Order: sequence, then structure tokens, then C-alpha cells
Amino acid sequence: MRELERRTGVNRETIRVFLRHGLIPEPTRPKSNVADYSEVHVQAIQAVRGLQHNSSMTLRQIREAMNGEQGGRRVDATAFQHLEALVATRIGIDVQPILLASLAKAFPLAESDARLLAKIGVIDILETSEGASLSITDARLVTIWSEMRQAGFDEEHGFTPDLLTYYIEPAHMVADNEARLFMERVEGRISEERAAAMLQTGLRQMQDFWGLIRIKRLLANIHREPAGAAEPKAKRPPAQKSPEAKPEAGKAKKRAKKAQ
Repeated sequence: MRELERRTGVNRETIRVFLRHGLIPEPTRPKSNVADYSEVHVQAIQAVRGLQHNSSMTLRQIREAMNGEQGGRRVDATAFQHLEALVATRIGIDVQPILLASLAKAFPLAESDARLLAKIGVIDILETSEGASLSITDARLVTIWSEMRQAGFDEEHGFTPDLLTYYIEPAHMVADNEARLFMERVEGRISEERAAAMLQTGLRQMQDFWGLIRIKRLLANIHREPAGAAEPKAKRPPAQKSPEAKPEAGKAKKRAKKAQ
């Protein structure tokens, strides 16, 4: 326990709270008065701390998110990396899948949307003994589109989930380049713990940076005059008749009457 406190910077009372909430795995107990902790516990405690500090999540909210429960609070996108890690450490093998049927309770079209998102390569559907399921991150991707539907991005207005294919290639390109640049600069130069701490901060900050750059550009394009739009023609003032023209016009009318 002393080593765990030193490695994580978290005191033993807090670690025991995490255990009571089921957020980190129970230690192995070779004897009644001995508890053995491992690297898995270090990673789990760091993940919980990351969610608390970076996403301002309470322990209850973390537990609900780990269980795939729909809460009223939105979770920052970068938090899902920590959630996946937490679930993985808790069950020891893989992340706990979330049943598609449970998402459909809150979002009626979640299952059909998930099938389409899987078809275009945005998410992966896991076939389990209990039914079609998603990882925590993929479940959030589906609910994001469901929330967009509620805002009006639906078929009636010409928006369908397959529009998201537009985002896949640029997102993968940016992520691949980010990984390459990061590894080129840190591999063999710093410890794994230091690299993990850098990523924890960098992922969140770059997520915000990327999002704000997109918003800034998108709003600029929405308010910009469409390319090639013709400028409105200036209206010409009505022609003014000269005073001399009026008598001549009157004489012409009189001549026309006489001729009749």
C-alpha cells in the first residue's frame, strides 16, 4: 500500500474509497492480513484521478459511466479513454460491453443508427451472448448522433448517419500523425509514466484546440457571401421629364383628337 501511495500520489484512505465504489479491482490476498497490489491498480487509480480532475466527474458518475448508464451530465470526449481503461482493469480482460438494447431505451433509433455507423466504419458492434453490444466509446458515438437527431439533424432535413463518413478519413489522418510525432519525440527519451502524463494532458488540450479551430472556420464560412454570387444591380432613378416636354406632349394629343 505504501508503494501504491507513492506511485499514484493518492493516500490509502482515498484508495479504499475507490475500492468501496468498485472503481478499481480488489487486491489479491495471499493471507488474511496481506493485500497485494499490482500495476493494474496504479493504472486504475490514475484513470479515476484523471476523470475527477480533467472531466470533473464524481465517483458516482464514473461508476455509472463504467456501467453504461445514461446520466444527465455530458462527459468530455477525452474522458472515454480513461473509462475504457478503468473497465478493462476492473474485469481484467476487456472493456465491459454496453447492450444496444439499453441505448434504445433512451434513443429509439439507436440500434439502426449503430448498424449504419458500423457499416461505414465509425464503430464496431460486438456480438455477445446477451446480444449486440458496444464499447463505452462506441456507445457514446451512437448517443452523440442520437442527440443530434433530437436537435433537428434528421432525415427530414436531409441529415443521415452516413454523412459521418466525411469525418473518418481526416480524423484517422490526424490521429495517425499525432501518434507518429509523439513517438518520434519521446520514445527512448522519457519514462512511460511521464509519457502517459503528457498524453493525458495533451489529448484533452488538443481536443479543445481542434474543436475550436473547426468552430471558428465553420462559423466564418456560414456567414461568408456564397462564392460567385452576383452583386445586386443598383436601381436607376426614374427619368425626369423636362418642363419643355410637357407642352409638346399636350399639343400632340390635341392634334390626334382633331384628326379623329
